[in-house]
Amino acid sequence: MTEILMPKATAVWLVDNTSLTFEQIADFCGLHPLEVRGIADGEVARDIRGADPIANGQLSREELDAAQNNPKYRMKAQKSRHAELLKPVKKAPRYTPVSRRQDRPDAIAWFLRNHPEVADSQISRILGTTKATIDQVRNRTHWNANNIKPVDPVTLGLATQMELDAVVRKAADKRAKEDAKRGVAEPDGATLRPASEAGHGGDEAVEAYETQDAED
Repeated sequence: MTEILMPKATAVWLVDNTSLTFEQIADFCGLHPLEVRGIADGEVARDIRGADPIANGQLSREELDAAQNNPKYRMKAQKSRHAELLKPVKKAPRYTPVSRRQDRPDAIAWFLRNHPEVADSQISRILGTTKATIDQVRNRTHWNANNIKPVDPVTLGLATQMELDAVVRKAADKRAKEDAKRGVAEPDGATLRPASEAGHGGDEAVEAYETQDAED
């Protein structure tokens, strides 16, 4: 069944303007019959203005008439002509200039070194890279692995500071919720540094990365 827009507002209009049963209105609007009864009694949706489903293209007059003549009839919603306008616009994949694409492995290495809590899917979106490339950098199987040095994506021009902070904050919040569910106590001291404090240019991270190279 097609989901209708503004179900409660539609229910208000149907209660006020038709002889449909509570069950018919509830079925059409995706509500509980008791909720529709509450609308009729003025206990629910008192401040909601009714929305005419015929005027906005979600219901035909024929469907409404058929339902009013038969209490057992269940109305079928039409696809609203407004639905397409209200659909969220899907963001296009991030475009990275050719001159910057060679810097993405460095940015990936920075994420893996400084913010391992950030998921590969988040790294992929913010850098416009692939999970395969992230795996190659992580596993040191990238064709240019010996020359990859962790450098933050803001310095490389691959992301803005606001975008980077938002990604890190979201990942930190998610980990905190997961730890809370598992009953994991927070360790002493801060463990997840804000992206803005992780060091533009990745000087500390580069030194750590090079040290690991030497140990390997």
